[in-house]
Amino acid sequence: MREGRTQSKPLLPSWCTPATSSSRTRRKAASATCPFPTPTQAASGILSSASAFVSVEGRGAPGTRMTGTVTVGPPCLCRQVKDSSVKRGYFQKSLVLVSRLPFVRLFQALLSLVAPEYFDKLAPCLEAVCNEIDQWPAPVPGQTLNLPVMGVVLQVHIPSSADKPESGPPKQCSHKNLLPAPVVLTSVHELDLFRCFRPVLAHVQLLWELMLLGEPLLVLAPSPAVSSEMVLALTSCLQPLKFCCDYRPYFTVHDSEFKEFTTRTQAPPSVVLGVTNPFFIKTLQHWPHVLRIGEPKMPGDLPKQIKLKKPSRLKILDTKPGLYTAYTTYLHRDKALLRRLLKGLQRKRPSDVQTAVLRQHLLELTQSFIIPLVGPGRRGGGRRAGGAGSRLWPRLRLTPLPPQEHYMASLMPLQKSITPWKTPPQIHPFRQDDFLRSLERSGPQLTCLLKGDWLGLYRRFFKSPHFDGWYRQRHKEMAQKLEALHLEAICEANLEIWMQDKSEVEVVDLVLKLRERLVRAQGHQLPVKEATLKRARLYIETVVGSLPKDLQVVLCPP
Repeated sequence: MREGRTQSKPLLPSWCTPATSSSRTRRKAASATCPFPTPTQAASGILSSASAFVSVEGRGAPGTRMTGTVTVGPPCLCRQVKDSSVKRGYFQKSLVLVSRLPFVRLFQALLSLVAPEYFDKLAPCLEAVCNEIDQWPAPVPGQTLNLPVMGVVLQVHIPSSADKPESGPPKQCSHKNLLPAPVVLTSVHELDLFRCFRPVLAHVQLLWELMLLGEPLLVLAPSPAVSSEMVLALTSCLQPLKFCCDYRPYFTVHDSEFKEFTTRTQAPPSVVLGVTNPFFIKTLQHWPHVLRIGEPKMPGDLPKQIKLKKPSRLKILDTKPGLYTAYTTYLHRDKALLRRLLKGLQRKRPSDVQTAVLRQHLLELTQSFIIPLVGPGRRGGGRRAGGAGSRLWPRLRLTPLPPQEHYMASLMPLQKSITPWKTPPQIHPFRQDDFLRSLERSGPQLTCLLKGDWLGLYRRFFKSPHFDGWYRQRHKEMAQKLEALHLEAICEANLEIWMQDKSEVEVVDLVLKLRERLVRAQGHQLPVKEATLKRARLYIETVVGSLPKDLQVVLCPP
């Protein structure tokens, strides 16, 4: 149900669509999948999480960098205050932003501005806000925009897959000529990781391993807000590796998949489940990992860290905060990280800087784990097709690696084996034993100081949904690269010599294959240069012109 838009004008197609809901609608939406709810607190009411979901295609933002469909949910602000004039004794209202963009922090800031005014003034306020958002420029990746709304200017940077990781908060752009001075958001899509992980900083590395291995994890929090933010923070700690498991920031007993997740007849699914109802402690006692979070503390000193506890100590009625798991980490804990964060608290370092430190640590840890799988290819005449793999990992900025070949790059055939008139060679299969042997000379020890059982971690990773998703994506990109290199080889060959002893059937087959690849390349499915596309079009015209008139009519109808 939408309010405040009586005209036929489209509802904010580039950014978001505001919607309101009654308490009944909110309860129904709250049980839906909601990967990006952004609840906050307001002085005049209680704000909780509720959302439906929409599917969008990745368009260059870091969170949706890889091709494929991802699920995102709209952020929502809900208010519940006592009101004797209402039959039920409470005023309940929700304001939801439905968007194709996973800009969590931007929409959180936007709703914190709009919702209080909307709850007081209703439709006229929403109409004015919609008119302002309609005037915002399109969110183009890589641009910094100033977005005016309700007398405030929000300055945001639209993320791009080409952005480099920063060691601190992004620099602010000049805004001398802007009145009023803009409110600068350090990120539009990333949560305040340090604030979310404050009670579990001592176990960040253990949680990182659980996420990497796709382990089922139940997060029991005191409110939908804490539940949602903790789950989203956990799923973001694997960047730049794509999170391929299921996750539910706010899950209730009314969800349609409640029976599927609570059944004991099969192993728990690979899902991160955020809940607030203690009833789940009883129904999900068979889950191997449960994170119980207490009430959030005020900013300041580091709160008491959650302790590791055995699953057998999990009580149904009175579960104390803790990480209930029997899991033993493969890697040794990085104590230097915790000391650095503690020192930042003592020096009253801003939360954004603390988040940058934490995110940089997790980024380098993930990259160190993935580099041996991707790695640079050979140089010189024996260079592997597809080069050093920098297109997939443009953000690597760690210790320089030796020029030896890393495993995934070694699966690509040599570029000199790609000839124009033969089928492209096949990508070699991934063999786990060969990869594990390659770690002796090109393992994570080259870029990471952490010690531990890296081999055991890789073996476990190979069984996880993240490896399957990563490998499928990487294999698809390698196959596209081979196809693009084969097209380049055809365009660089002497077509007239090849056509001298070829039948009409073979020539027509070449035309059809070239056209098919042109269509794919023009749809950005093949990494082909524009010059190659022009040569391919010229080749098609030349070949078709050499055929009899009747075939030309069939291949190029008027």
